[in-house]
Amino acid sequence: MPERVLMSEIEIITDGGRRRRWTTAEKLRIVEETLDERASISVVARHNGVAPNLLYRWRRLMLEGGSVAVTEDDEVTSNRIVRQLEDRIRELEHQLGRKTLE
Repeated sequence: MPERVLMSEIEIITDGGRRRRWTTAEKLRIVEETLDERASISVVARHNGVAPNLLYRWRRLMLEGGSVAVTEDDEVTSNRIVRQLEDRIRELEHQLGRKTLE
């Protein structure tokens, strides 16, 4: 007959802290460390106390949109999309102008 083992203690681990806020300068410095070919992103993240997935995000944002992207953690819109939207605005303005003249 199998023995039954009862759990007598439960340990709950919480970090007890709040989210850390990184300044733009800190983000740029940490991302620049990852640009060295010899540096592993995971090692740089661990060394600076940053989650690797967050560092990957900062790096992607910076490579796509420069330092402006990591300032506010906003999504970056590519130049191609901006040009497409501007073309669409011009097209709609032309249509509006034609309707106004009618």
